[in-house]
Amino acid sequence: MKPAVKINLSHLPRLAAQLHGAAPALTFKDKTCSYDELWRRICGYAAGLAAIGLDRGDRVAVLLDKRIETVVAIFGTAAAGGVVVPVNPLLRPQQVAYILADCNVRVLVTSSDRLAQLEEHADAMAALDHVIIVDDRLNGNGRAHVGFELHRWALTFADGDAPPPSFVGIDCDMAAILYTSGSTGKPKGVVLSHRNLIVGAESVSHYLGNSPDDTILSVLPLSFDAGLSQLTTAFNAGAHVVLMNYLLPADVVRLCERHRVTGITGVPPFWIQVAALDWPPEVAARLRYFANTGGRMPRATLDRLRGIFTKASPYLMYGLTEAFRSTYLDPAEVDRRPDSIGKAIPNAEILVMRPDGTLCDPGEQGELVHRGPLVAMGYWNDPARTAERFRPMPGTGAGWRAPEIAVFSGDTVVADEEGFLFFVGRRDEMIKTSGYRVSPTEIEEVAYATGMVRDAVALGVEDPALGQRIVLIASALGETLDTTALLAAFRRQLPQYMVPSSVIEMAAIPTTPNGKFDRVLLRERLVS
Repeated sequence: MKPAVKINLSHLPRLAAQLHGAAPALTFKDKTCSYDELWRRICGYAAGLAAIGLDRGDRVAVLLDKRIETVVAIFGTAAAGGVVVPVNPLLRPQQVAYILADCNVRVLVTSSDRLAQLEEHADAMAALDHVIIVDDRLNGNGRAHVGFELHRWALTFADGDAPPPSFVGIDCDMAAILYTSGSTGKPKGVVLSHRNLIVGAESVSHYLGNSPDDTILSVLPLSFDAGLSQLTTAFNAGAHVVLMNYLLPADVVRLCERHRVTGITGVPPFWIQVAALDWPPEVAARLRYFANTGGRMPRATLDRLRGIFTKASPYLMYGLTEAFRSTYLDPAEVDRRPDSIGKAIPNAEILVMRPDGTLCDPGEQGELVHRGPLVAMGYWNDPARTAERFRPMPGTGAGWRAPEIAVFSGDTVVADEEGFLFFVGRRDEMIKTSGYRVSPTEIEEVAYATGMVRDAVALGVEDPALGQRIVLIASALGETLDTTALLAAFRRQLPQYMVPSSVIEMAAIPTTPNGKFDRVLLRERLVS
């Protein structure tokens, strides 16, 4: 069969099945499925969604750890015309409930234990019509349950008899919503089109040199843009993906040895742990590349990794969910400028701009602006925040053409004389820890909800292992602040990466002349 043009996200595994049908596509634990089998399962899943009445553009949330069903649900939702919402399984129930309510999820794919954890948030799931359970803890095919229909995966989706999905759509249709923390308030949903994801897969797999000979270890959450990219780039190239729910660092060595892994992408805390492991020389020698994203890799860690993986090319990357990927440093330049985030990835242009929209000179700090087909569609149902970040490119829109929308990152960078970019800092107050973007407001709200604090400010402090560690500055609502009890409350309410590493009690938190907490002064005091 002649490969078709790639329009829908599901065309990545579809074309891989046509070109590399018997080759391994996915491995999870002791189960490996070929591209032929993966595509058959995607077709069966899409047929099941059509049977329960999924309409074009309906949101389908996938709340699972990494497993073959998770991947089938992501690409099968696209094949059926839906919009997939991958949810990080590390999130607490109230955070998951917020996402389900925010984008009016109609179908939820999850496990019975995770569904049970959501029961106290039934009001947030009012839009749900169907919940699909991947385990075998239900009796029967489906039953009414708190306003939605409950289904068993094994009885709802055919594995081999369903015809290819008839839905195609166009590449500008919505494909996915990835939730990322905002600088204020609740997480925001970044809406990606099929085009965003397909062009991203083609671009990244091109500069990484991915091929059917590659075996990629998937260690990042699939709710991350970089984690999802491990699947799309692999399928674009016909490579083999080994799914890993990262728990113990030693498991990385074991899986690399067992599956002859050739490529890994991780965040700095992951690489710091990997660099401390004992690697058998024959296992380390198989790695063709390692890539870093989600923050600057410490120089000592980079040097250690290059000493372990002597035959591997290091790729230092920068990305933002609003544009999927943006820059990478050519491995040939790592010795000359290891602190650089490189230049634009293929089929993207990265500009350094002044506030007035003019271009900065080399050596002059400015805002990183990304233009091209990877620019996302905006923030789900949030025109105000979309207008702040997604803005017309200066100089476009005059005369015959409509304005071109670019994404203004809010990150300050500087370019050298040769055009290599260097990250300077973030304009907003986002905390970047363990590869996650964390909203200080979300942490502060949890602190206030405990009833223990009068005032609270969450800040990120530079940390060599985490990128930033979270510090909470708080004043007591009563006479004294029980910091032990406060941290225990955080652990009950938030995933571990969002729990403050320490709490500093102050009788009164300083404010600026306009009455806001003086975050600049507080950060200076913390640093000193």
